[in-house]
Amino acid sequence: MKFEHFGGGIIKGMAITLRNFLRRPVTTQYPEERLTTSRRIRGNELVWGRERCTGCGTCARTCPQGAIEISTSENPDNTLKVEKYKVDFGYCIQCGLCVQACPYDTLYMGYSYERAKYRRMEIIQRDDRLLESPQRPASGFMHPEIAAKLPPQTLLVERDKGKKQ
Repeated sequence: MKFEHFGGGIIKGMAITLRNFLRRPVTTQYPEERLTTSRRIRGNELVWGRERCTGCGTCARTCPQGAIEISTSENPDNTLKVEKYKVDFGYCIQCGLCVQACPYDTLYMGYSYERAKYRRMEIIQRDDRLLESPQRPASGFMHPEIAAKLPPQTLLVERDKGKKQ
């Protein structure tokens, strides 16, 4: 049986802690320094295009959580007009099935992921709050033509290589 000195394990543990404490950190400081996310990210929002939407309701029927509510009215020329388009992001699981099912390429997954809210009613978005804007860009999920325009993803490994050179 091997005899160990009392406190040997503590000394080994402190040596490992000290060694890791003195090395350069690799963690990104999130609020100040942000990495570019994947082009095909499924962020926690949807981007809706009013001009291309026909009101068919395929997205609402495809949603497994029932998070999309759409109300339409009939135009004189026998087409549908979208009166209300509402998405409850409290129920949305960001699966992207609505984007895949849309036959008119009206829905896009959002590129942003910082959409935390303090009140429940703020996460229910409707009509104009779902439109694409500089604050709400569309991601390249299921849309390769958009993915080609977005910046490439940055990784911690690439960032560290750039600093060493």
